[in-house]
Amino acid sequence: MPARITPLVSNEIYHVVNRGNGSIPIFQSGRYYNKFLEIIAYYRNTLVTTRLSKFNLLSLEDRKYLLNEMSKNKNFLVEIIAFCLMPNHIHLLLKQIKENGILKFMRLSSDSYSKYYNIKNERKGSLFEGRFRATRIETNEQLLHVSRYIHLNPYSSFLVKDIPDLIEYPYSSLPEYLGQNQTGICNKDIVLDQFKSIEEYRKFLTDQADYQRNLDLIKHQLLE
Repeated sequence: MPARITPLVSNEIYHVVNRGNGSIPIFQSGRYYNKFLEIIAYYRNTLVTTRLSKFNLLSLEDRKYLLNEMSKNKNFLVEIIAFCLMPNHIHLLLKQIKENGILKFMRLSSDSYSKYYNIKNERKGSLFEGRFRATRIETNEQLLHVSRYIHLNPYSSFLVKDIPDLIEYPYSSLPEYLGQNQTGICNKDIVLDQFKSIEEYRKFLTDQADYQRNLDLIKHQLLE
């Protein structure tokens, strides 16, 4: 794998994107999406001492105890600020906490999910592209706009037909941002604390939804 040109700096926030190798679908059903969410929730922790596959062999009581300890300590490689899983790619908004945290988190998560996917599909070889893309968030305004871009992705790509479907899309952090569920995966306060209410963030999102969808459509037409 080529050396990364852009350094990943601790306490900085990055928009991370990774795609299926050759843009192949990487999520075939809800079970696949949910497995990936389980993986990133596990491997964001610094104190992980065993692979997730071995962790899942422990008793339910032991798993609950270890997860509670990790959650309580909040000793993370990265903080996950927002995410959206799409059929052939993923968007993550990550704050690096530990040195090389994003690199380690992405390697562990990608390797774990690739093994799961390959076993399920009786295939071999790389599932993801050779290197994920990471763009540093340089301003607070950029942070807010990127969170919106990530959350609007299913709508702008026509994966969902309308805003109500977008709000209920289960493989994004948007339902958590809007208070519809609490996965515990995201540190959403860094974004939401800049709005007077959840409704204000919802309006910030939906006011630009059609603009982003039309922009995305134009981009794809130009590339055809």
